[in-house]
Amino acid sequence: MFGLSKTDTRFLLIVICLTLATPILLQPFPEGSGLAQFNAGYPDLMQRFAIFGIFAIGFNILFGLTGYLSFGHAAFLGVGSYSVVWMYKLLDYNVLWGLPLAIVVSGVFALLIGIVSLRRTGIYFSILTLAFAQMMFVISYSDLLGRFVGTSITNGETGLQVYTSDPQVLLGATEPNVPHLFGIVMRENFWQPNIGGWEFTFNNGYYFCAVIAILAFYLSLRIFRSPFGMMLRAIKTNQTRLNYTGLNTRPYTMAAFVISGMYAGLAGGLLAAMDPLAGAERMQWTASGEVVLMTILGGAGTLMGPVLGAGFIKYFENIFSKINDNVLHGWFAWMPDGLEDFIVTILHPFVGKGWHLTLGILFMLVVIFLPGGLVEGGSRIMHFIKRDRKAKGRDPEHHPEHIAYVAEKEEF
Repeated sequence: MFGLSKTDTRFLLIVICLTLATPILLQPFPEGSGLAQFNAGYPDLMQRFAIFGIFAIGFNILFGLTGYLSFGHAAFLGVGSYSVVWMYKLLDYNVLWGLPLAIVVSGVFALLIGIVSLRRTGIYFSILTLAFAQMMFVISYSDLLGRFVGTSITNGETGLQVYTSDPQVLLGATEPNVPHLFGIVMRENFWQPNIGGWEFTFNNGYYFCAVIAILAFYLSLRIFRSPFGMMLRAIKTNQTRLNYTGLNTRPYTMAAFVISGMYAGLAGGLLAAMDPLAGAERMQWTASGEVVLMTILGGAGTLMGPVLGAGFIKYFENIFSKINDNVLHGWFAWMPDGLEDFIVTILHPFVGKGWHLTLGILFMLVVIFLPGGLVEGGSRIMHFIKRDRKAKGRDPEHHPEHIAYVAEKEEF
């Protein structure tokens, strides 16, 4: 099924079910409870989980399989966003026109940058990609291209957005004036049930991103299992030895770099599809560093690792950053005043604007104790459970024959 083995097919079906059930899974606490602020089932955050999951999946094809660490992938994220917004300005707000353009344009940019950057490996490759990304950031922020052609291309530091004076030649009189898919508005919710104090939000934009994320994950799964993916792993293991055999590895690394850039462009296009604005800040080096953290934190070279890492970091960014002193005082109000103030003072640097400190500590712990990321942590837990079950099976008191004997004895 799907051209996959039975194991991979089951794995893909589980991913599909979890993705579609995300609005339910991310609302574990009822509204009005003290823990409701830890819920993450609201549209904006769910969309970011899916979008940055795509971004991290694409980066993992390059870094996880070939070992080439790019510090400039945010450049393709920004290119994708600009492409979609330009389609809004020229045609209409239908998100379908811009996404293919975002993929193609980011792929072209990745090819041009890869021609130069892939002449080097290791830290030199990383620095080259960072340099190109920063150049693209400066060009976008200053709208340097616009000065040459006589019209604004990126709109500088203000960011590219749609104005009433733009052509929008396909815009109909009754067409929504916001991003949509043939009339289905991305921002709208199609179902908001309230069941026993739990409020669930089923959003058009999230499911649009989720379907694309599933397709992107399926494609990465096929790449991982293909001969092409095996060649990329061989490059990561020992590229020098492959070169000595007479095999030219450049086309494989170039293909991986371009595919990874196209994934990033798709993610950037989806960001603009959810919010019709493109700014140069999406090309900053911090955005490139963020996808590196996502991949390493989740587990580089694994299928689910980058997705887990993306969700983990975006959750911290959106949930833990909202915890302030008032929230902390509400949690510990039952304590004596002196002890309450002391605990709030201790926790203050780790939440709110200091959420990066908490994330940094967790990232450090993962790198030290779980070099394989969150996926390795899950694998260890599963291994421990299986080993415990096997141990119980070998224990005479837990042996099936002993259990049957005890049950028979109790009946009489």
